[in-house]
Amino acid sequence: MNEAKSLPHSYTYDRKHPVREQLIRWSFFIGGLIILALGIALTIKGKVLGIGPWDVFHYGLYLQFGLTIGSWSIIAGLAIVLFTSLATKSWPKIGTVLNMLLVGMFIDIFLYILPDPESLWLKMVVFILGIMVLGYGIGIYVAPDLGAGPRDGLMLYITDKTGWKVQWVRIGIEITVLLLGWLLGGPVGIGTIIIAFFLGTIVGYSLPQSKRWMNSLMKRGINDENLN
Repeated sequence: MNEAKSLPHSYTYDRKHPVREQLIRWSFFIGGLIILALGIALTIKGKVLGIGPWDVFHYGLYLQFGLTIGSWSIIAGLAIVLFTSLATKSWPKIGTVLNMLLVGMFIDIFLYILPDPESLWLKMVVFILGIMVLGYGIGIYVAPDLGAGPRDGLMLYITDKTGWKVQWVRIGIEITVLLLGWLLGGPVGIGTIIIAFFLGTIVGYSLPQSKRWMNSLMKRGINDENLN
C-alpha cells in the first residue's frame, strides 16, 4: 500500500516532511501494538468465555511448559519469522520484528498490572472491552503500513505459494493453532467464536478511522508550518 495515495490530493509530504511523517507513522505503529497487547491482556483476564485462537495456543504452551504467555507469543513469532525469512530468502522488516517483541512484552506487563475480575459479569465486561481495544489496536498499528506481524506474514506466504484465498488460509491457520492450544489446555469457549466473528468488523471500522487520524495529524503539521 502506498500511504501517500491515501492522503488528500493537496497534501504531498513524502519529500518535504520525511521526519514528521516518520515520527507520526511510527508513533501510530508502536502505540497500536501497545493497545493491541492491552486488548489481548483484557481478553485473557476475562477468559471465562474463551480467548482468540493464537492466544489459546500461547496460553496452552504457558500451562504446559511455564515461562509467560507473552514469552510464548514472542517465541512463536520468532519461529514464524525465521521460517518465512528462510523460505522467502529475505530479511524481515523492522516493523515485523518490533511487532513480535513489543506485543509479547506488553502482554506480560498488562497481565501483571491489571487486576483479576472476580465476578462473572465483570469478566464478561472485561472480555468485551478487550475485543474492542484489540480491534482498535490492530487498526492503529496497521494504518501506517510499516510491516505485517509474523502471523500475517506466514498467512501471506502460504497464500502466495498455494494460490488459495487469504480468508481460507487465515481460517486454516487459526483452526490449526486453536486445536493445538486446546490440546495443550488453553481456554476455548463462546468467546473464541465471538472474537472470530466480530474482531474483523471492529478492525474494518478502526483502520480507516486510524488512517484519517494519522493523515489529519500530518496535514495539521504542514498547515502550522505554513502559518509560521
